[in-house]
Amino acid sequence: MSALAALAVFVVAFFYIATEKADKVKVVLIAAGVMAVLGLIPGSEVFFSEHEGVDWNVIFLLLGMMIIVGILKQTGVFDHLAIWAAKRSQGRPYRLMVMLMIITAVASPFLDNVTTVMLVAPVTVVVCNRLGVPAQPYLIAEILASNIGGAATLIGDPPNIIIGSRAGLTFNDFLVHMAPIVVVTFTGFVLLTRVLFRKSFRYNPDRVAAVMALQERRAITDPRLLTRCLVVLGLVIAGFGLHSVLHVEPSIVALVGAGVMVLVSGTDVSETLREVEWPTLVFFTGLFVMVAGLVHTGVISTVGGWAIDVVGDDFFGAATALLFGSAALGAFFDNIPYVATMAPVVEGLVAQAPDPATGQALWWAFALGADFGGNGTAVAASANVVVIGIAARSGHPISFWRFTRYGILVTALSSVVAWVYVWLRYFA
Repeated sequence: MSALAALAVFVVAFFYIATEKADKVKVVLIAAGVMAVLGLIPGSEVFFSEHEGVDWNVIFLLLGMMIIVGILKQTGVFDHLAIWAAKRSQGRPYRLMVMLMIITAVASPFLDNVTTVMLVAPVTVVVCNRLGVPAQPYLIAEILASNIGGAATLIGDPPNIIIGSRAGLTFNDFLVHMAPIVVVTFTGFVLLTRVLFRKSFRYNPDRVAAVMALQERRAITDPRLLTRCLVVLGLVIAGFGLHSVLHVEPSIVALVGAGVMVLVSGTDVSETLREVEWPTLVFFTGLFVMVAGLVHTGVISTVGGWAIDVVGDDFFGAATALLFGSAALGAFFDNIPYVATMAPVVEGLVAQAPDPATGQALWWAFALGADFGGNGTAVAASANVVVIGIAARSGHPISFWRFTRYGILVTALSSVVAWVYVWLRYFA
């Protein structure tokens, strides 16, 4: 009965988020409150449990990076990069989109996709404003590129960190097994965007001529501050890359980096905090509580257990179910708590595999489905929510369905490509 109640609350909340009949922050807070009143969440443990609660690593990673980006913005570096990108692409819309997607996809595996989009999205907004073109198609393409590119490494996408920890997989394991299919999928995606966004490509000769005449170096308002900030950002990025060696969570690295950035910049703290996307952080918190209700009442584990019972001893069938099932469920339940919940279920299935290679193939199928499923809807992954929040704040709102109509298609196609890869590499 409690499982049905939790599922009902989640479905109603998701309906209001999807149809945008109410503010999404209000919806998740009310839904989380209803689940708490009905006893559908694990009490105070919702604030402390790693698997049935708020993922504070995600919340504080976002907070730290929002502060860092807010201070960087004051140096004029985003205007500088925007003018540089516009001039390099000669104002050609598709060429500009490809450039931004490549930057995003290449950086995501090493910075993590959330950090990458927080750095690239502001540049995108500025360059689109300069060229007089709508920013939404470019931002959507960057989100999709970040989720595809981030799948390549252990630290590129938060679900990979969870899977790597549970399965004992290293950074190199992910690079060897995930990077090849990510390169193939991303190449196909770049070609697909030419068709997906063809109606959005506008070329304004007057705007382009004006931008081409600009000197990007003049956009830097405070070179000394920029130098200090870039040193701190470089150390933060190094910390992300070495987190498995240092055993320090990315969220701690981001918070320490934000503190140092505030210290060396000498900026007003209250002004800096105004740059934080507080509605986005609150939305994430409420969403984690809602998913905790589904976990606590057994909804997600029941679905996972049912899937395992269906496949039996057919391990290619199990890999297929994990890949497509994770892509579908991860698209609606947010892939971070989904992976945290399903990882023990997959671990049990791997234990029944006839050999280690087959067991590892199940982990890769699980990772690919969860990572690519992050493109499914506007709330499927952290990067999606963050960029949509930035877009709304900058005057380029992206509706739930505007994103999802592209995301669902990309998720479906990338999942099929990944399935073929899993079959050819591990079972053929």
